[in-house]
Amino acid sequence: MNWLDWLNTFFTDPAHRSGPDSILNRVLEHLAFSAEALALAVLLAVPLGLLIGYTGRGLFLVTALTGVARALPTLGLVTLAVLLAGVGDTAVLLPLTALAAPPLLVAAAEGVRGTDPDVRDAARGIGLTHPQTLFQVCVPSALPTLLAGARTAAVQVIATATVAAYVGLGGLGRYVIDGLATRDFPTTVGGALLVVLLAVAVQLLFALLIRSASPRAARTVHTDEPAGSPALSKDSI
Repeated sequence: MNWLDWLNTFFTDPAHRSGPDSILNRVLEHLAFSAEALALAVLLAVPLGLLIGYTGRGLFLVTALTGVARALPTLGLVTLAVLLAGVGDTAVLLPLTALAAPPLLVAAAEGVRGTDPDVRDAARGIGLTHPQTLFQVCVPSALPTLLAGARTAAVQVIATATVAAYVGLGGLGRYVIDGLATRDFPTTVGGALLVVLLAVAVQLLFALLIRSASPRAARTVHTDEPAGSPALSKDSI
């Protein structure tokens, strides 16, 4: 039996059309794990990244630490989380959040750091406070970079969320783990394909978001003054 026959067997199986083992239910479970982990990573990493990017302090250390964090084995973190917190959502959310945080942290810091210094100085010159300059000037400019980091984090999390099945939870990993355990290759191949399709769909979604946000990052302040003399008004911000 080739892989096309396996896929046909998987998608035509009545058990995969309704009930707890249905494709729709497993996809929703997978998205729930992934979205929760991504949301936690955003709450933890993005504010810190914005602060580091704006102040310029600790950027080298953050880059080095995120490189180390990306090398951590997710399955090993899941096993450790199970030993410490027991079987449950925490055992999956902690490793997935740790996986998603580094690209978000670096993207936030680099995006803000890449804001035109002249624009930042002009914003400060018209009386904007540091928080106002950060959120009204730097964050809009950094938005495409932030979304690119979120895209990387989201794709990594979706691809790795299959480990939820390793500790007895749901998601598309159930097809892969259970299929391998029972040598049910149609289920294994079908589950793996669904993970790939879901990751590709998220990738395309973020590509559209980045494209729509890019013009905002490309905006510059145009005045009648000579080049090299940027002007900024509170109304333009």
